Amino acid sequence: MLKNDLLEQWDRESFFHPSTHLAEFARGNVAQRIITGGTNCHIEDRDGNRLLDAFAGLYCVNVGYGRQDIAEAIAAQAKELAYYHSYAGHGTEASITLAKMIMERAPAHMSKVYFGMSGSDANETNIKLVWYYNNILGRPEKKKIISRWRGYHGSGLMTGSLTGLHLFHNKFDLPLSQVIHTEAPYYFRRPDLAMTEADFVAHCVSELEQMIEDEGADTIAAFIGEPVLGTGGIVPPPEGYWEAIQKVLEKHDILLIADEVVTGFGRLGSMFGSDHYGLKPDLITIAKGLTSAYAPLSGSIVSEKMWKVLEQGTDENGAIGHGWTYSAHPIGAAAGVANLRLIDELNLVQNAGEVGTYLNKIMAEAVGAHAHVGEVRGTGMLCAVEFVKDRDSRTFFDASEKVGPQLAAALLDQGVIARAMPQGDILGFAPPFCLTHAEADEVADKTAIAVKTVLG
Repeated sequence: MLKNDLLEQWDRESFFHPSTHLAEFARGNVAQRIITGGTNCHIEDRDGNRLLDAFAGLYCVNVGYGRQDIAEAIAAQAKELAYYHSYAGHGTEASITLAKMIMERAPAHMSKVYFGMSGSDANETNIKLVWYYNNILGRPEKKKIISRWRGYHGSGLMTGSLTGLHLFHNKFDLPLSQVIHTEAPYYFRRPDLAMTEADFVAHCVSELEQMIEDEGADTIAAFIGEPVLGTGGIVPPPEGYWEAIQKVLEKHDILLIADEVVTGFGRLGSMFGSDHYGLKPDLITIAKGLTSAYAPLSGSIVSEKMWKVLEQGTDENGAIGHGWTYSAHPIGAAAGVANLRLIDELNLVQNAGEVGTYLNKIMAEAVGAHAHVGEVRGTGMLCAVEFVKDRDSRTFFDASEKVGPQLAAALLDQGVIARAMPQGDILGFAPPFCLTHAEADEVADKTAIAVKTVLG
Protein backbone atom coordinates (compact mmCIF):
# COMPACT_ATOMS: atom_id res chain seq x y z
CA MET A 1 0.00 0.00 0.00
CA LEU A 2 1.47 3.35 -1.10
CA LYS A 3 1.80 5.81 1.79
CA ASN A 4 2.30 9.43 0.86
CA ASP A 5 2.57 10.76 4.39
CA LEU A 6 4.88 10.95 7.40
CA LEU A 7 2.61 9.28 9.97
CA GLU A 8 5.02 6.51 10.90
CA GLN A 9 7.88 8.98 11.32
CA TRP A 10 5.74 11.35 13.39
CA ASP A 11 4.62 8.43 15.51
CA ARG A 12 8.16 7.52 16.55
CA GLU A 13 9.19 11.16 16.96
CA SER A 14 6.16 12.57 18.81
CA PHE A 15 3.87 9.96 20.37
CA PHE A 16 4.44 8.73 23.96
CA HIS A 17 2.73 5.33 23.91
CA PRO A 18 1.48 3.78 27.16
CA SER A 19 2.76 0.36 28.29
CA THR A 20 5.49 0.43 25.65
CA HIS A 21 9.27 -0.06 25.70
CA LEU A 22 10.00 3.58 24.93
CA ALA A 23 13.61 3.25 23.83
CA GLU A 24 12.98 0.24 21.60
CA PHE A 25 10.00 1.96 20.00
CA ALA A 26 11.99 5.12 19.33
CA ARG A 27 14.78 3.03 17.78
CA GLY A 28 12.30 1.33 15.48
CA ASN A 29 12.53 -2.09 17.12
CA VAL A 30 8.89 -2.20 18.26
CA ALA A 31 6.37 -2.65 15.46
CA GLN A 32 3.89 0.09 14.67
CA ARG A 33 0.29 -0.62 13.82
CA ILE A 34 -1.89 2.27 12.70
CA ILE A 35 -5.53 1.22 12.92
CA THR A 36 -7.90 2.64 10.34
CA GLY A 37 -11.26 0.90 10.81
CA GLY A 38 -13.28 -1.94 12.21
CA THR A 39 -16.50 -3.92 11.88
CA ASN A 40 -18.00 -6.19 14.54
CA CYS A 41 -15.10 -8.36 15.80
CA HIS A 42 -12.53 -7.27 13.20
CA ILE A 43 -10.22 -4.30 12.82
CA GLU A 44 -8.21 -3.12 9.81
CA ASP A 45 -4.87 -1.36 9.72
CA ARG A 46 -3.47 0.94 7.06
CA ASP A 47 -1.37 -1.88 5.62
CA GLY A 48 -4.56 -3.65 4.61
CA ASN A 49 -4.48 -6.32 7.32
CA ARG A 50 -7.84 -7.51 8.65
CA LEU A 51 -7.54 -8.95 12.15
CA LEU A 52 -9.99 -10.75 14.41
CA ASP A 53 -9.72 -8.77 17.66
CA ALA A 54 -10.15 -11.43 20.31
CA PHE A 55 -9.39 -8.91 23.06
CA ALA A 56 -11.95 -6.21 22.12
CA GLY A 57 -9.33 -3.47 22.24
CA LEU A 58 -8.55 -3.66 25.95
CA TYR A 59 -11.60 -5.77 26.79
CA CYS A 60 -13.74 -2.73 26.16
CA VAL A 61 -15.28 -2.70 22.64
CA ASN A 62 -18.04 -4.93 23.92
CA VAL A 63 -20.66 -4.28 21.23
CA GLY A 64 -18.07 -4.61 18.48
CA TYR A 65 -16.64 -2.12 16.01
CA GLY A 66 -18.47 0.09 13.54
CA ARG A 67 -21.77 0.47 15.39
CA GLN A 68 -23.41 3.37 13.58
CA ASP A 69 -26.12 3.84 16.23
CA ILE A 70 -23.46 4.91 18.73
CA ALA A 71 -21.53 7.01 16.22
CA GLU A 72 -24.72 8.84 15.24
CA ALA A 73 -25.64 9.45 18.89
CA ILE A 74 -22.19 10.96 19.50
CA ALA A 75 -22.47 13.17 16.41
CA ALA A 76 -25.98 14.33 17.28
CA GLN A 77 -24.94 15.23 20.83
CA ALA A 78 -21.86 17.10 19.60
CA LYS A 79 -24.00 19.14 17.23
CA GLU A 80 -26.61 19.93 19.87
CA LEU A 81 -24.36 20.49 22.91
CA ALA A 82 -20.77 19.28 22.89
CA TYR A 83 -20.11 20.14 26.53
CA TYR A 84 -21.49 21.50 29.73
CA HIS A 85 -20.34 20.73 33.26
CA SER A 86 -22.27 18.79 35.87
CA TYR A 87 -21.25 20.84 38.92
CA ALA A 88 -23.83 22.34 41.30
CA GLY A 89 -26.79 20.40 39.98
CA HIS A 90 -26.26 20.91 36.24
CA GLY A 91 -27.08 18.07 33.89
CA THR A 92 -27.95 17.17 30.32
CA GLU A 93 -30.62 14.91 28.90
CA ALA A 94 -27.95 12.36 27.99
CA SER A 95 -26.25 12.27 31.41
CA ILE A 96 -29.54 12.11 33.34
CA THR A 97 -30.92 9.40 31.05
CA LEU A 98 -27.74 7.33 31.33
CA ALA A 99 -27.73 7.59 35.13
CA LYS A 100 -31.30 6.27 35.16
CA MET A 101 -30.41 3.41 32.78
CA ILE A 102 -27.43 2.40 34.93
CA MET A 103 -29.46 2.35 38.12
CA GLU A 104 -32.12 0.21 36.43
CA ARG A 105 -29.41 -2.38 35.72
CA ALA A 106 -27.32 -2.12 38.90
CA PRO A 107 -27.82 -4.33 41.97
CA ALA A 108 -30.94 -3.30 43.87
CA HIS A 109 -29.17 -1.84 46.92
CA MET A 110 -27.23 0.74 44.89
CA SER A 111 -28.42 4.35 44.89
CA LYS A 112 -26.60 6.89 42.67
CA VAL A 113 -23.88 7.05 40.01
CA TYR A 114 -21.05 9.59 39.84
CA PHE A 115 -19.50 9.97 36.36
CA GLY A 116 -15.82 10.28 35.50
CA MET A 117 -13.72 9.54 32.44
CA SER A 118 -11.72 6.36 33.10
CA GLY A 119 -11.64 3.38 35.43
CA SER A 120 -8.58 4.88 37.10
CA ASP A 121 -10.31 8.12 38.03
CA ALA A 122 -13.42 6.22 39.13
CA ASN A 123 -11.34 4.28 41.63
CA GLU A 124 -9.69 7.51 42.79
CA THR A 125 -13.23 8.79 43.41
CA ASN A 126 -14.09 5.61 45.29
CA ILE A 127 -11.16 5.98 47.69
CA LYS A 128 -11.97 9.63 48.35
CA LEU A 129 -15.60 8.71 49.07
CA VAL A 130 -14.51 5.93 51.45
CA TRP A 131 -12.28 8.34 53.37
CA TYR A 132 -15.00 11.02 53.42
CA TYR A 133 -17.51 8.42 54.65
CA ASN A 134 -15.35 7.40 57.60
CA ASN A 135 -14.53 11.00 58.51
CA ILE A 136 -18.24 11.85 58.60
CA LEU A 137 -18.81 8.83 60.86
CA GLY A 138 -16.05 10.06 63.21
CA ARG A 139 -13.56 7.33 62.33
CA PRO A 140 -10.56 9.28 60.95
CA GLU A 141 -8.15 6.41 61.64
CA LYS A 142 -10.10 3.96 59.42
CA LYS A 143 -8.36 4.69 56.12
CA LYS A 144 -6.27 1.74 54.84
CA ILE A 145 -7.41 -0.07 51.71
CA ILE A 146 -6.85 -3.80 51.21
CA SER A 147 -6.32 -4.82 47.59
CA ARG A 148 -5.12 -8.14 46.16
CA TRP A 149 -1.90 -9.09 44.47
CA ARG A 150 -2.48 -9.35 40.71
CA GLY A 151 -5.53 -7.09 40.89
CA TYR A 152 -5.74 -4.22 38.42
CA HIS A 153 -7.42 -0.97 39.44
CA GLY A 154 -5.70 1.75 37.42
CA SER A 155 -2.46 3.62 36.81
CA GLY A 156 -2.75 6.74 38.97
CA LEU A 157 -1.01 7.29 42.29
CA MET A 158 -3.69 5.73 44.46
CA THR A 159 -5.09 3.43 41.79
CA GLY A 160 -1.62 2.31 40.70
CA SER A 161 -1.03 1.49 44.37
CA LEU A 162 -4.24 -0.55 44.46
CA THR A 163 -3.05 -2.45 41.40
CA GLY A 164 -1.14 -5.51 42.54
CA LEU A 165 1.20 -5.90 39.56
CA HIS A 166 4.86 -4.96 39.95
CA LEU A 167 5.10 -3.43 36.47
CA PHE A 168 2.84 -0.61 37.68
CA HIS A 169 4.90 -0.04 40.85
CA ASN A 170 8.51 -0.31 39.72
CA LYS A 171 10.40 3.01 39.87
CA PHE A 172 7.16 4.95 40.50
CA ASP A 173 7.49 4.92 44.33
CA LEU A 174 4.32 2.84 44.60
CA PRO A 175 2.38 1.48 46.37
CA LEU A 176 1.49 4.34 48.71
CA SER A 177 1.42 3.49 52.39
CA GLN A 178 -2.37 3.48 52.73
CA VAL A 179 -2.64 0.42 50.47
CA ILE A 180 -1.87 -3.15 51.56
CA HIS A 181 -2.13 -6.30 49.46
CA THR A 182 -3.44 -9.73 50.32
CA GLU A 183 -3.49 -13.11 48.55
CA ALA A 184 -4.90 -13.27 45.01
CA PRO A 185 -7.70 -15.84 44.53
CA TYR A 186 -5.57 -17.63 41.93
CA TYR A 187 -6.05 -21.35 42.51
CA PHE A 188 -3.67 -22.43 39.72
CA ARG A 189 -0.85 -20.59 41.53
CA ARG A 190 -1.76 -21.87 45.01
CA PRO A 191 1.22 -22.22 47.36
CA ASP A 192 0.65 -25.95 47.86
CA LEU A 193 -0.39 -28.18 44.97
CA ALA A 194 -2.12 -30.53 47.40
CA MET A 195 -4.70 -27.86 48.30
CA THR A 196 -8.28 -28.39 47.18
CA GLU A 197 -10.28 -25.35 46.11
CA ALA A 198 -11.93 -25.32 49.54
CA ASP A 199 -8.49 -25.48 51.19
CA PHE A 200 -7.30 -22.57 49.07
CA VAL A 201 -10.34 -20.44 49.88
CA ALA A 202 -9.71 -21.13 53.56
CA HIS A 203 -6.08 -20.08 53.01
CA CYS A 204 -7.15 -16.78 51.36
CA VAL A 205 -9.55 -16.09 54.23
CA SER A 206 -6.88 -16.89 56.80
CA GLU A 207 -4.40 -14.55 55.12
CA LEU A 208 -6.99 -11.78 55.09
CA GLU A 209 -7.96 -12.33 58.72
CA GLN A 210 -4.30 -12.26 59.75
CA MET A 211 -3.72 -9.02 57.85
CA ILE A 212 -6.71 -7.40 59.53
CA GLU A 213 -5.53 -8.56 62.93
CA ASP A 214 -1.98 -7.30 62.29
CA GLU A 215 -3.10 -3.91 60.98
CA GLY A 216 -6.08 -3.46 63.27
CA ALA A 217 -9.64 -3.52 61.93
CA ASP A 218 -10.15 0.03 63.19
CA THR A 219 -7.55 1.22 60.64
CA ILE A 220 -8.97 -0.56 57.57
CA ALA A 221 -11.62 1.22 55.54
CA ALA A 222 -12.26 -0.93 52.49
CA PHE A 223 -11.41 -4.00 50.44
CA ILE A 224 -11.28 -3.67 46.63
CA GLY A 225 -11.47 -6.53 44.17
CA GLU A 226 -12.51 -7.43 40.65
CA PRO A 227 -15.23 -10.12 40.56
CA VAL A 228 -12.87 -11.94 38.15
CA LEU A 229 -9.18 -11.01 38.14
CA GLY A 230 -8.56 -9.32 34.78
CA THR A 231 -5.13 -8.06 33.80
CA GLY A 232 -3.60 -10.20 36.54
CA GLY A 233 -4.32 -13.31 34.48
CA ILE A 234 -8.09 -13.59 33.74
CA VAL A 235 -8.78 -15.72 36.81
CA PRO A 236 -12.30 -16.63 37.95
CA PRO A 237 -12.47 -16.98 41.75
CA PRO A 238 -12.57 -20.44 43.30
CA GLU A 239 -15.99 -21.62 44.40
CA GLY A 240 -17.11 -20.04 47.66
CA TYR A 241 -14.41 -17.35 47.63
CA TRP A 242 -16.59 -14.25 47.55
CA GLU A 243 -19.08 -15.56 50.08
CA ALA A 244 -16.25 -16.27 52.52
CA ILE A 245 -14.49 -12.94 51.94
CA GLN A 246 -17.68 -10.94 52.42
CA LYS A 247 -18.27 -12.57 55.79
CA VAL A 248 -14.85 -11.37 56.97
CA LEU A 249 -15.51 -7.84 55.71
CA GLU A 250 -18.91 -7.68 57.39
CA LYS A 251 -17.45 -8.95 60.64
CA HIS A 252 -14.89 -6.13 60.72
CA ASP A 253 -17.07 -3.34 59.25
CA ILE A 254 -14.91 -3.01 56.13
CA LEU A 255 -16.50 -1.59 52.98
CA LEU A 256 -16.42 -3.56 49.71
CA ILE A 257 -15.51 -1.93 46.39
CA ALA A 258 -16.33 -4.14 43.39
CA ASP A 259 -14.19 -3.06 40.45
CA GLU A 260 -16.43 -3.95 37.51
CA VAL A 261 -14.55 -2.03 34.84
CA VAL A 262 -14.11 -5.32 32.95
CA THR A 263 -17.11 -7.34 34.15
CA GLY A 264 -19.80 -4.63 34.18
CA PHE A 265 -22.55 -4.62 31.54
CA GLY A 266 -22.43 -8.21 30.43
CA ARG A 267 -18.99 -9.73 30.02
CA LEU A 268 -19.76 -12.67 32.33
CA GLY A 269 -23.14 -13.33 30.72
CA SER A 270 -24.72 -11.36 33.59
CA MET A 271 -25.29 -7.60 33.63
CA PHE A 272 -22.91 -7.22 36.59
CA GLY A 273 -20.29 -9.48 38.11
CA SER A 274 -21.67 -8.54 41.53
CA ASP A 275 -24.95 -10.27 40.69
CA HIS A 276 -23.05 -13.15 39.09
CA TYR A 277 -21.14 -13.92 42.30
CA GLY A 278 -23.63 -12.73 44.91
CA LEU A 279 -21.66 -9.64 45.95
CA LYS A 280 -23.23 -6.78 47.86
CA PRO A 281 -20.68 -4.00 47.33
CA ASP A 282 -20.75 -0.52 48.82
CA LEU A 283 -19.24 0.94 45.64
CA ILE A 284 -19.07 -0.40 42.08
CA THR A 285 -16.51 0.86 39.55
CA ILE A 286 -17.68 0.98 35.92
CA ALA A 287 -16.00 2.16 32.71
CA LYS A 288 -15.12 0.07 29.65
CA GLY A 289 -18.46 -1.58 28.95
CA LEU A 290 -20.40 1.57 29.80
CA THR A 291 -19.77 3.01 26.32
CA SER A 292 -17.97 0.05 24.73
CA ALA A 293 -15.08 2.57 24.50
CA TYR A 294 -16.80 4.61 21.79
CA ALA A 295 -16.19 7.60 24.07
CA PRO A 296 -14.37 7.95 27.41
CA LEU A 297 -16.70 7.59 30.40
CA SER A 298 -16.59 5.91 33.80
CA GLY A 299 -18.67 5.80 36.92
CA SER A 300 -18.74 5.10 40.63
CA ILE A 301 -22.04 3.55 41.69
CA VAL A 302 -22.75 4.35 45.33
CA SER A 303 -24.84 2.17 47.63
CA GLU A 304 -27.81 3.49 49.57
CA LYS A 305 -25.89 2.88 52.80
CA MET A 306 -23.02 5.13 51.70
CA TRP A 307 -25.26 7.71 50.05
CA LYS A 308 -27.06 8.49 53.31
CA VAL A 309 -23.71 9.25 54.97
CA LEU A 310 -22.61 11.42 52.01
CA GLU A 311 -25.84 13.41 52.36
CA GLN A 312 -25.15 13.79 56.09
CA GLY A 313 -21.66 15.05 55.26
CA THR A 314 -22.95 17.82 53.02
CA ASP A 315 -25.53 18.85 55.61
CA GLU A 316 -22.68 19.24 58.09
CA ASN A 317 -19.95 20.63 55.80
CA GLY A 318 -21.53 22.09 52.69
CA ALA A 319 -21.17 20.98 49.08
CA ILE A 320 -18.95 17.94 48.58
CA GLY A 321 -15.48 19.01 47.41
CA HIS A 322 -14.98 16.55 44.59
CA GLY A 323 -15.43 16.85 40.84
CA TRP A 324 -13.83 16.52 37.41
CA THR A 325 -14.24 19.03 34.60
CA TYR A 326 -15.42 16.25 32.30
CA SER A 327 -17.69 14.44 34.79
CA ALA A 328 -20.83 13.29 32.96
CA HIS A 329 -19.50 14.68 29.67
CA PRO A 330 -22.57 14.78 27.40
CA ILE A 331 -20.83 13.16 24.42
CA GLY A 332 -19.69 10.24 26.58
CA ALA A 333 -23.15 10.02 28.12
CA ALA A 334 -24.80 9.95 24.70
CA ALA A 335 -22.48 7.12 23.70
CA GLY A 336 -23.41 5.28 26.90
CA VAL A 337 -27.14 5.59 26.29
CA ALA A 338 -26.82 4.29 22.72
CA ASN A 339 -24.46 1.52 23.84
CA LEU A 340 -26.73 0.18 26.59
CA ARG A 341 -29.72 0.26 24.25
CA LEU A 342 -27.76 -1.68 21.65
CA ILE A 343 -26.69 -4.28 24.22
CA ASP A 344 -30.36 -4.87 25.01
CA GLU A 345 -31.61 -4.80 21.40
CA LEU A 346 -29.00 -7.28 20.17
CA ASN A 347 -29.28 -9.54 23.24
CA LEU A 348 -25.52 -9.28 23.68
CA VAL A 349 -25.37 -10.22 27.36
CA GLN A 350 -26.92 -13.60 26.59
CA ASN A 351 -24.62 -14.03 23.58
CA ALA A 352 -21.59 -13.22 25.73
CA GLY A 353 -22.59 -15.98 28.11
CA GLU A 354 -23.42 -18.56 25.46
CA VAL A 355 -20.60 -17.99 22.95
CA GLY A 356 -18.14 -17.27 25.77
CA THR A 357 -18.92 -20.66 27.31
CA TYR A 358 -18.45 -22.24 23.89
CA LEU A 359 -15.11 -20.46 23.39
CA ASN A 360 -13.80 -21.75 26.72
CA LYS A 361 -14.93 -25.29 25.85
CA ILE A 362 -13.34 -25.43 22.42
CA MET A 363 -10.18 -23.68 23.61
CA ALA A 364 -9.72 -26.43 26.20
CA GLU A 365 -10.27 -29.04 23.50
CA ALA A 366 -7.85 -27.32 21.11
CA VAL A 367 -4.86 -26.78 23.42
CA GLY A 368 -5.68 -28.15 26.88
CA ALA A 369 -3.78 -31.41 26.40
CA HIS A 370 -0.56 -29.76 25.19
CA ALA A 371 2.44 -30.57 27.37
CA HIS A 372 3.12 -26.88 28.04
CA VAL A 373 -0.45 -25.81 28.78
CA GLY A 374 -0.94 -25.60 32.51
CA GLU A 375 -4.53 -24.43 32.51
CA VAL A 376 -7.34 -23.21 30.27
CA ARG A 377 -9.76 -21.15 32.33
CA GLY A 378 -12.45 -18.55 31.98
CA THR A 379 -16.07 -17.58 32.42
CA GLY A 380 -18.47 -15.73 30.19
CA MET A 381 -16.65 -13.93 27.38
CA LEU A 382 -13.31 -14.22 29.20
CA CYS A 383 -10.79 -16.97 28.50
CA ALA A 384 -7.12 -17.51 29.33
CA VAL A 385 -4.50 -20.12 28.52
CA GLU A 386 -1.57 -20.32 30.93
CA PHE A 387 1.66 -21.92 29.73
CA VAL A 388 4.23 -23.76 31.85
CA LYS A 389 7.60 -25.37 31.31
CA ASP A 390 6.44 -28.54 33.04
CA ARG A 391 2.77 -29.14 33.79
CA ASP A 392 3.21 -31.99 36.29
CA SER A 393 5.46 -30.00 38.61
CA ARG A 394 3.87 -26.66 37.62
CA THR A 395 7.27 -25.25 36.74
CA PHE A 396 7.04 -21.91 34.96
CA PHE A 397 9.14 -20.59 32.09
CA ASP A 398 11.68 -17.92 32.96
CA ALA A 399 10.35 -14.46 32.11
CA SER A 400 13.41 -13.83 29.93
CA GLU A 401 12.16 -16.48 27.48
CA LYS A 402 9.15 -14.28 26.65
CA VAL A 403 6.95 -17.26 25.86
CA GLY A 404 3.72 -15.30 26.24
CA PRO A 405 4.74 -12.51 23.84
CA GLN A 406 6.04 -15.09 21.35
CA LEU A 407 2.68 -16.86 21.40
CA ALA A 408 0.74 -13.60 20.98
CA ALA A 409 2.97 -12.71 18.01
CA ALA A 410 2.50 -16.14 16.44
CA LEU A 411 -1.27 -15.82 16.84
CA LEU A 412 -1.16 -12.35 15.30
CA ASP A 413 0.59 -13.89 12.31
CA GLN A 414 -2.55 -16.02 11.98
CA GLY A 415 -4.72 -12.90 11.96
CA VAL A 416 -6.02 -13.10 15.55
CA ILE A 417 -5.30 -10.62 18.34
CA ALA A 418 -4.89 -11.97 21.87
CA ARG A 419 -3.10 -10.34 24.79
CA ALA A 420 0.11 -11.53 26.39
CA MET A 421 -0.83 -10.87 30.02
CA PRO A 422 1.76 -9.45 32.46
CA GLN A 423 3.50 -11.49 35.18
CA GLY A 424 3.16 -14.89 33.56
CA ASP A 425 3.05 -16.67 30.23
CA ILE A 426 -0.66 -16.23 29.73
CA LEU A 427 -2.67 -15.61 26.56
CA GLY A 428 -5.81 -13.65 27.34
CA PHE A 429 -9.01 -13.56 25.29
CA ALA A 430 -11.89 -11.13 25.82
CA PRO A 431 -13.67 -10.77 22.47
CA PRO A 432 -16.55 -8.43 21.68
CA PHE A 433 -19.91 -9.77 22.84
CA CYS A 434 -21.01 -10.20 19.20
CA LEU A 435 -18.49 -13.02 18.63
CA THR A 436 -20.05 -15.84 16.61
CA HIS A 437 -19.54 -19.57 17.07
CA ALA A 438 -17.60 -19.66 13.79
CA GLU A 439 -15.30 -16.87 15.00
CA ALA A 440 -14.81 -18.69 18.31
CA ASP A 441 -13.76 -21.77 16.30
CA GLU A 442 -11.26 -19.62 14.39
CA VAL A 443 -9.77 -18.22 17.61
CA ALA A 444 -9.30 -21.69 19.12
CA ASP A 445 -8.00 -23.31 15.92
CA LYS A 446 -5.45 -20.56 15.29
CA THR A 447 -4.37 -20.57 18.93
CA ALA A 448 -3.56 -24.26 18.51
CA ILE A 449 -1.45 -23.44 15.44
CA ALA A 450 0.38 -20.68 17.35
CA VAL A 451 1.08 -23.01 20.27
CA LYS A 452 2.48 -25.68 17.94
CA THR A 453 4.61 -23.06 16.15
CA VAL A 454 6.20 -21.72 19.33
CA LEU A 455 6.22 -24.74 21.65
CA GLY A 456 6.12 -27.71 19.30
